[in-house]
Parts: sequence; C-alpha cells; structure tokens
Amino acid sequence: MADRRTYNVVVLGVGFLLIFTAFTTCGNVEQTVVKSLTNSTFSGRGYHSLGIIYGVFSFSNLLAPTVVSVIGAKPTMFLSGLLYSGYVAVFITPATWSFYLTSVLIGAGAALLWTAQGLFLVENSEASTINRNTGMFWALLQCSMLFGNLYIYLDWNGQTEISDTSRRKIFLFLLVASVLGTLSFLVLRKSHHEEEMLSEEEGQSLLSTRSMYKNRASAALQDTKSEIKTILQLLRTKTIVLLSPCMAYSGLELSFYSGVYGTCIGATTHFGKAAKGLIGISGIVVGIGEIVGGGLFGLLCKNSRFRRTSVVFLGMVVHFIASYLIFLNIPDDAPVVFESTTQKNPYLTPRWVIVTCRRKAKVDNVSIALLCSFLLGLGDSCFNTQLYSILGHVYAEQSVAAFAIFKFIQSVSAAVAFFYSGYLLLMWQLLLLVILGFTGTLCFFIVEKMQDLPADLLED
Repeated sequence: MADRRTYNVVVLGVGFLLIFTAFTTCGNVEQTVVKSLTNSTFSGRGYHSLGIIYGVFSFSNLLAPTVVSVIGAKPTMFLSGLLYSGYVAVFITPATWSFYLTSVLIGAGAALLWTAQGLFLVENSEASTINRNTGMFWALLQCSMLFGNLYIYLDWNGQTEISDTSRRKIFLFLLVASVLGTLSFLVLRKSHHEEEMLSEEEGQSLLSTRSMYKNRASAALQDTKSEIKTILQLLRTKTIVLLSPCMAYSGLELSFYSGVYGTCIGATTHFGKAAKGLIGISGIVVGIGEIVGGGLFGLLCKNSRFRRTSVVFLGMVVHFIASYLIFLNIPDDAPVVFESTTQKNPYLTPRWVIVTCRRKAKVDNVSIALLCSFLLGLGDSCFNTQLYSILGHVYAEQSVAAFAIFKFIQSVSAAVAFFYSGYLLLMWQLLLLVILGFTGTLCFFIVEKMQDLPADLLED
C-alpha cells in the first residue's frame, strides 16, 4: 500500500510538472507572442487573458469542492488537464473569441484541479508521510518553470521578432507536454480509501447508482455550505483582516514575475537580439529563486515564529532591491508598449564605471535583469511560505477555510494587477508593489505580535 501511495504521489507530481511546464511558460511569453502576431483580425491582450483566468479562478474555488466530491479527484484532474491543453492549443491558430473563452474555462479548471490535487494528496498520505509527499510534489511542480523556459531561450535567442512558424513550434511542444501530463492522471491507482468506499457501495446492493450519487452530492453541498459559513466568519477576524494586505501583495507580485517582467525584458531594445531569448532564461532564474527560497525557508524555518518575521522582512528587502534595479534597468514603457520593442532607454545604460581605485568595469544590464529575476522568485517564496506557516499555526482547526481565503485574495489581486499592467507605466507598477509590500510586511509583524497577547484580547 505504501508503494502504491508513493507511486501515486510521484505520478501526480509528474503530471503537474508537465501541465505547468506548458501553462507557466505560456503565461510568461503570451503578451510577447500576442504583440508579434501578424494576424490583423486578432485583438486579444495577454494581460487581459491572465486577468480573466485569475478572476474566474478566485470565485470558482467556492464551488470546486462540491464538484470534486461528486465526480471524484482523478476524473476532475483529467477534465481540468484537458482545459489547460485547450488554452495552450489556442495559440497555434489564434482567434480572439477562443482566446478569451478558454481563459474563462481554464480559470474554472484551475480551481477544480488544485482542489482535486489537495484531496488526492491527502488520500495518499498519512500523518508520517504527508510532509514528505508534499515536499516531493512541490519539488516536481517547481521544476515546471525550468524546461519550457529553456526551450524558449534555445528557440528565441537572437530573434528580434517571433515568426508564425516559431510560435506554432513552441506551442505544439507545450501542447504535447500538457496532453502527456493530462494522460498521466489516467494511470493513477485507486487509494485504499477509495477501495473501502467501493467495497461498501458494492455491498449495499439495494442502493441504486443514481441514489448513491444523489446522496454524495447532497453531502457535498452541505459540506460546501458549512465551509462557506466558516470562510465568512474568518473574514471578520482581526488576523485575516491584518494579513489581507500581505496576501494581496503576493497576488500583485505573482502577476508581475509570471507575466509582466518577462514581457518587459522581451520588449527592451537595449538587450538587442538577446531580448526574446532572455524571457526564457528569466523564467528559469525565477524558478531557481522559488526553489531555493522554498527549500530554505519553507522547511528550515517553518516552526519558529521569530524566523517567520525575519523571513518576511528579508522578502520585503529582497523585493525592494529588485524593484529599484528594475526601475533603473528596464524602460518605463516596457509593460505597455504595443510594438515589439520599447522606444525609451533605461536609466542604467552600458557604460564604464569606476568600481575600485583605477579599475573599471562595464555595467552588464543582462546580468542585472537576471539577478532581479532571481530576487523576485526568492522574495516571493519568502512571503508565500510564511503566509502558509502563520495561517496553519493560527487556524490549525480551520486551515481549509483560511487557505481558501488566502487563495481568493491572492487571485483577485493578481487578476486586478494583470488588467492594469497593460496601461500603467513600469514606474507606477513598481511603486504600487513597494507600498503594498511595506504595508503587508508591517501587518504581518502585527499579527505575529498578537500571538503573544492573552487570548481574551484576541478575536473569537
């Protein structure tokens, strides 16, 4: 049984690795791809599509548990994988209507996929193996930022424009990866919990299949109502209210590093022919930052309250440094330019600068851009790991509702950020990140301080 559960966790991780190799790569380059389309009838915007995805995702989380309970985790993941594959396939032959339709569908599919993933992971774990299985799954998932972006670098390096042939080739590759990941869900084996349920159902021969599903749906609906009630109660607590700015900041940062920053790099004339290829390298380096941060702070520091505040403070400082360097190194109009490249120059241009007595070195804009990618991934992991940690600590008995609120606030703020990213200059986007990042960090510190107060001074 232990071997079967380990097998299921590994297959689950590989499936998500393949699907999100396609989706994360797609999100990283789609605004650049959309700008390069020669099809005059296509009027879609990559930022708008990503905003729709995260907006639908946030609200679909409320209904996803009911759907998963009725039809099961494995069928749900398979159907959701098909929706992800359909979204990637749209870029092979783009059309505005299918572009936005699949954006809505994948938003709903994402809520179903992640809800089913959590249920399936729990069903295949025990108290002694849940940390190992979660770590194994997370490590495989984070590798999804490496392979697709590496393909982008190898294929786009030296190109100033993305041709239709190049676009079709990359998205065919991503489609194959997504389809393989979806098909991998079909080889998942039944867990011990599922086998017990099937035995009970077979023994109750008087119950029809229709009645069985009706009872299951009724129970799932009651569970959903109870969960929504708990969520509404938690939304009024001081802890959730104070953590909301930090949760919202994680959503803004998610939109920036996953869609906006790569677009900015690809649009920077200053990088020359290497600009488009750097989008892929940037995505890889962001992934490395996420993996390093998740490994160091998610595992080593998860039990210390003092370390939680230290890690969040480090994340704020790291992001502030990245924001300042991006402000100097990337043209202000990079996120909003409709052409393939920007017309402005950054503040930091290649020139000889004195670094030590009588020694000079040239400013390397590419290295600075990739350093910022790493800092964005590292800082993001600081905030996310510690938000999970503090929510699990404060709401140990109501963790499902607390995490649902976190994902809801994060997704809504990410959706809003994607919608304004196509209109606000880079300077104002970075300013919003800095202000909300400082506010969120300050509120996080207050929540940590509240944990030392007597219980009668805290919320019910």
